[in-house]
Amino acid sequence: MAVPKKKTSKMRRNMRRSHHALKSPTVVEDKHTGENVRPHHVCRKTGMYKGQQVIDVD
Repeated sequence: MAVPKKKTSKMRRNMRRSHHALKSPTVVEDKHTGENVRPHHVCRKTGMYKGQQVIDVD
C-alpha cells in the first residue's frame, strides 16, 4: 500500500493546485453591434464572421 513517508506541507500542496483556478473567458468587442463576443465565433445577433455574412438571422 502506498503511504507517503512525510507530510506534504500546505505550501507545497497549494503550489501544486495553483493551476486549478478558473480563468475568465476572453471577449472582444463586435465591430457592428458593439457587444462583447468570443473571438473566432459567429455573432448570433448579426450572423457575421470576419466581416462576412455567414448565417441568415431573422
